[in-house]
Order: sequence, then structure tokens, then C-alpha cells
Amino acid sequence: MKKKSIFLIAGIATLYFNNAYAQETTQVQDSTRSSSIEQVVITGNSSPKKKIESSTAISTFSAKEIQKQNPISAAALLQRVPGFAVETSGGEVGNNLFARGIPSAGAYEFVQVQEDGLPVFEDGALQFANADNFFRVDNSVSRLEALRGGSGSIYANNSPGGLINFITKEGTNDFRGTAKLETSTYGLMRTDVNLGGALVKDKLFFNVGGFYRTDDGIRKTGFKANQGGQVRMNLKYVFDKGYAKVYYKKLDDRNTFFLPIPLTQDGDKLKAFPGFDPNYGTYSYRGISQLNIPQAGGGFFKRNLEDGIHPKVDVLGAEFKYDLGNNFSVLNKTRYTNINMNYTGIFPAGAPQTAGGFANKAVKDGGAGIVGNNYQYSLVSNGAIVNPDYVQKLGFWAIDKQMNNFVNDLQFNYKFDKGNVTAGFYKSNWKSNQQWNWSNILTTASDRPELLNLVDTSLTPNSPGYSKTYNGVTDMSFLMRDSQVQGSLNDLYLNLDYNITDNLSFNGGIRYSRDFYKGYGVNTTTSNLNNSGLTTDGTHSFLTTTADDNMAVLGNKYTYWNYDVNKVSFTTAMNYKINSENAVYARFSNGFRSPNEESYYNNMADLGKIKPVTTNQLEIGYKYYSRTFDIGVIPFYSALKNLSFTDVFSDGTSENKFANTTNIGVELEGYARLFNNFLEVTFNGTFQNPKYKDFRGTNADKTTFDYDGNLVRRMPKFYFNISPAVNITKQWRAYVSMNYYGKRFQDEANSADNTLPSFTEFGAGTSYQLGKIRFAIDGTNVFNTIGITEGDPRSPLTGSGDIRMARPIMGAAARASISFDF
Repeated sequence: MKKKSIFLIAGIATLYFNNAYAQETTQVQDSTRSSSIEQVVITGNSSPKKKIESSTAISTFSAKEIQKQNPISAAALLQRVPGFAVETSGGEVGNNLFARGIPSAGAYEFVQVQEDGLPVFEDGALQFANADNFFRVDNSVSRLEALRGGSGSIYANNSPGGLINFITKEGTNDFRGTAKLETSTYGLMRTDVNLGGALVKDKLFFNVGGFYRTDDGIRKTGFKANQGGQVRMNLKYVFDKGYAKVYYKKLDDRNTFFLPIPLTQDGDKLKAFPGFDPNYGTYSYRGISQLNIPQAGGGFFKRNLEDGIHPKVDVLGAEFKYDLGNNFSVLNKTRYTNINMNYTGIFPAGAPQTAGGFANKAVKDGGAGIVGNNYQYSLVSNGAIVNPDYVQKLGFWAIDKQMNNFVNDLQFNYKFDKGNVTAGFYKSNWKSNQQWNWSNILTTASDRPELLNLVDTSLTPNSPGYSKTYNGVTDMSFLMRDSQVQGSLNDLYLNLDYNITDNLSFNGGIRYSRDFYKGYGVNTTTSNLNNSGLTTDGTHSFLTTTADDNMAVLGNKYTYWNYDVNKVSFTTAMNYKINSENAVYARFSNGFRSPNEESYYNNMADLGKIKPVTTNQLEIGYKYYSRTFDIGVIPFYSALKNLSFTDVFSDGTSENKFANTTNIGVELEGYARLFNNFLEVTFNGTFQNPKYKDFRGTNADKTTFDYDGNLVRRMPKFYFNISPAVNITKQWRAYVSMNYYGKRFQDEANSADNTLPSFTEFGAGTSYQLGKIRFAIDGTNVFNTIGITEGDPRSPLTGSGDIRMARPIMGAAARASISFDF
């Protein structure tokens, strides 16, 4: 690992210093940032506003800034936004974002991810359907606007934490295009193309873009970890009083999802577990990638881990704006989204156990129940008898989801001398069906795991219960689920912007949500294959194995449920523009998040247990924008009620707890261009103190808990990112980045054994602009830091002794790219 890091740094340094004094440092063309004083934002506002005039906490990234950062995923880009604690260790997709210290089971539960002002999918935190599963950052993105808190709850549903709006490129009169080819140290081959221009000058414009990519993954899976692509296109017609636009997106992409691995705890540090590379190893390996097991209801269930997270997304949308005269205008946005997704992942069921410990452990405790030394392990691949030091029980989880969403947002706007009023009606119908089929497998505890069979040698091969596995499977289809959730949202909203004076402005907004949710869950029973007539190996019946003893079977009994939401959200703010470069603002907002999918499923028999999560937030901000220096300082306070915790454990049960939280903190964001544009520095950081309030209750085993005043799980008190860049010449630029993530607790109890240490990750890169061609090298985690983003939230057991399960960031990697603008 150290050698890889040294070579990576040396390669970057060579490019950095090779021509250090060959050019003058004036008229920098490759600057990473456009002047914030001139930037206009639309997200969370009734009409476009300059950033300094918007009473919101909002971060913006232009296409050029995104290009310079070259993020490996959407989550990696969002790490640059203060107030967003982002876990990027899952891979390109399936990552988690926590806004302003609001805890959740993960995903994007309290923010809404949008494309051009409409949701990627209405609910971004459905089970195994994180919003970033259905979105990719490519060269067709014009800019990103990321809003925290504030007016998010007025302009979108389930977004008290903020709005993340990716705005796509449109054509202009000038034909323009960009093409990019990228490779890496992990077998990446990626091509991005974007083209835009006019079909009829001043009238009809087009833009089309997308990418295709294949790579082996930074963690060594033994197969293509990521493979697929996306295409986006739009057509816009402009007429005297407005415009009409239609667009289409197709996403078909496969991504491997990475989960916790074993580590060794050494004091307050986590180090490599023997036989497992913490930077490049994974349990998601080709040797255990195939599952093919008979079902109690007949037939076979077949799954391939190499398919990973595989969404097929089709999006068709339209946008229309028209000037009605007399200062009135109408804007209508509509979109239909259809998603079919197969989700396959390896989820550890606890930590590695000694071979004898697992064999002797009681069945009720998740072991094999073999007495004494009467156990024997063998490799499924060739039958060889082995004696591993440690074995690992892994969940082979397969989920299929069929989702669709039709949304329409109709706005009327009236402008007057002192401001404007916007009134709108938002309608969204969405549906999600899902089917689960989960099994457990037994493997060696290594980063190239092999399937194991386990038998009880005190019995004969013909004896009942002789084998504890079926071709490495310990629990065949032990959990199945067939469920549905639907939403019908009917929201009215009103927003007022009023300029009290030339420098003092008022903003107020209100949203009334009359939303209806319904769904069902199918009951399950248990069965086995003892009387199926099938054999385990061509000779012995399933009476000789315990792997099928508790197979789930879907029944014909449905539990139906309905849940109504009748809530009002509101916000009010004042912005005072001290001068052309300085402004202060204050905002209070009240919003909510409807119960999530898992809450409905867990409480179908008594929905009175669940309530919408309500939020109150207060923020006071100072902004300074100039052509060479930006600073934003935003103290905030938030309080949440009825927050649900819905982690699904490795045995299929759910946490199903509810709590209140409070948080006080400050967000910092800055940018400086110094020494005649020679040095650029971007910075963002968050200080916060999120705590549980009145969090007491009873666990599933009837023991009680009291977490009042404890720190919210997985939330750091302090995290920041700083990235200095040097414009060596007007063509040549180099940068380093430092990402610090503070200490956290994996659990609500804040126990010492569940402490996640702080870590610092460094990146570095360089680029050279040769006319319209740009060459770049970008390195991530160049020092091979073992940075832990989460423990194992799906297992209440973190491991025995000094073994801990956790999910580290990816190891050191480098990407090289060539871009051509025309």
C-alpha cells in the first residue's frame, strides 16, 4: 500500500514540477471559480436572484468548477457543501447524506435531489433506492445549486434539510461541444460527450450529452465493478413571450455496492484485519458471486452479484413558460419517471468468528450448533478440507424494485415594483413495488473469500442435520418480502418577495400539503425442502442439511394500510444588503418529512405509532462576495420531533425506534484568489453539536434504554474540506485537497466500542490547458488513509475482542483524462 501511495504522489509531483517556470502567471484561463458576486441562483427562490440578495444558505458549482474537481461520484461533489455530512464509502452510488446533523438510516432522507427543479424521484430514501442510484454527474450538467434548510420545505416535499438541484445544459446560438476520455489505476475507461447548439437561430435549440464507463473498481472485486452509462437530451423552442422545452434521459448502469469489512481496533485507531486489505479489499468478490438455490414454493432463485445495483431509468419531461401580460407569467414543469432496478449486495451478518466459535455457537445465536470438535470445513469449489482461523457469515441480499413517478408543478408569478408573488400547485403520484429474497452464506474471512461447507462429523452423511450448509449457503431464502407503497401528493404553496428598501428585503413562504399514502405487505410463512424430492448433491435429501430449515414462503394474506398527511410548512426571512459586497440575513423555517417506507412496513398493524418528522430551524447568515474573495458564515439551530430510526438488521428485523433531536452549529464557506491569481483556496466547514432529546424506551429484548443528551449517531461535531490550487502558468494548474471528518459514534449509546475515529483524506491533481485540449490527473486518498465513515448499522454485533466491522473509504487511486472543447 505504501509503495502505491509513493508512486501515486511521485507521478503527480513530476507533472507538477516538470514545467514550473515555463510560463507567466497572468490571465489564468483554468481558474476553478467564477465570481460569486455575479452568480444568480434559482433554487429555493421564486425568481432568479443574485447570491448576495438571496436569504438562503446556498452553495453553487458551475460546470467548469465540477470539471476541475472531477468528482468520482455525486456524493463526492456534495462533500464540498457545508452542512452536508456525506459518506462516500459505498462506491459510485448508494451513499448517504446527512443535512445539518439530522440522523437517519442513510440515503438522502431529509433533502430532495432534483434535476432542473423536479425530483429525481419523489422520495429519495426508499429502502435500497437512494436518490443517487438514479442520477449521474456528467458533462451535460450546467451547474449545481445546493440549498440547506431555509426555503427548501416551501419548494419541495420531504426536504427540511435542503434541496440539491442539478441543472442541465441547454443549447445556444453558438454550436458547442465537449468530449472527454478518462482512464485510471483501476481499469477505468470512460467517455463523456456533450453537444449543444441551434437548429433555428434564436428559436430552436438542442443539447445532447452522456457517458459510458467501465472499470474494475478501486476495491478488488474480480469482475467489472461498474459498467454502463447515461444519455440526456433536450429541445427548447423560444418564442416572443416564453419558451417550451422537452427532454429525455436514459440511465442503464451497474455499480457494485461496498459494505463493512473487518478491521482490528488498536486503541483509538482501526487497522487491517489479518488477510484483509482495508484500502482495496471487499467481501463482494467474484468467487462468491453466484447464487442458485431451490425455493420452497418450487423453482430456483438465481442471482449474480456482478449485476450489483442495476437501475434502468427512463425520464420524459417538459417545461413551459409564458408571459400572460400585465406582469403575470405562468411556468409549468412536468415529468414522468420509470425505474426498474435489480439490487444485489453482500451484507456482513456480524463480524468474523473463529472456526470453532461459529461451529459451536448455538443455532438460536446464529451459529451451527455443533458440539465440541466434531466439525469439518471444506471448500465448495473443490471439496478440499480446510481449517480456517476465521469464518464469516454474509448476507446475500437481492432486492427488485419497480418504481414510477408522475409529477407536475404549476406556478403563477406576479411582479410588481417592490417584488413578486408566486403561487403554485404541486401534484405528484408515485409508486414503488419491491420484492426481497435474502440468504446467508458462509465464507473464509478474507478479501478474496471462498465459499465454505460445514458438516457435523459426529453424524453420518445420511443423518438428519449432518450438513449445516448447501453449497456454502447456511440460510436459504430466510427472508422474503413483497410490499408496495404509493404516494399521492397535493400541495399548494405561496411565496412573497418584497423589497422594503433598496437594501432591505423580506421573504415569506407557506406550503400546505394534503398528501395520501397507501400500500400493502404480504405475509410470509416458513417451510423446507425435506419432502421436495430434491437432493443436495445428487444423492442426499434435504433432510441431511439444516440450510433449508427456515425458508420463507410468501403467503396469500395481504395487510393493507393508508396514511394521510395534512401539514403546513412555512418560512420567513429578512436580507439586508450592507453594500454591493456585504449582506446579512436571518431566516426561520418550519417543515416536515413524511414517515419513510420502512416505518410504514414495520407498523402496518398500528400506524398510530408513526408521525411525520417536524423540524424548526433558525439561521443567521453573513455573506461577503467580491471578485477575489468570498466568505459565508451561517450559524443555525434546528429541532426535530418524531424522528424514526429504521435500520434493517442482518436477521431481517428493523430497529423501529423514534426520537427527538436538537442541533446548534455554524457553517463556513470561503474562497480566495490571491497573489494576482497565482493561488486559489476554497474552504468549507461545519461545527455542530447534534444531540438526542427525550430518547428513552424499550428494546426488542425488553431491556430499557435512556439516550437523552447523547450525541446523534454517525454525526461528527466538526468536518471540513480545504483545497488550495496554484495557477503555475495561465495554462497549468495544480491542487491539493484535504478532507477532515471528525470522531463519531456508531450507536445511540455512544459506547467506547462503537467509536468511529476521525480521519483526514488527501487528494491532489494537476491539469494543463493546451488550446482547447485539457490534460488532467486527479488522485484520491493519496496517502491510503483508513478512514471510517460508518460501522455496521445492519448488525447489532460489532465483533468480539478487538475485531470491528466498519466501512472505510476507498484506497489510493489516480485518474487521467483528456478533454476537448469545440
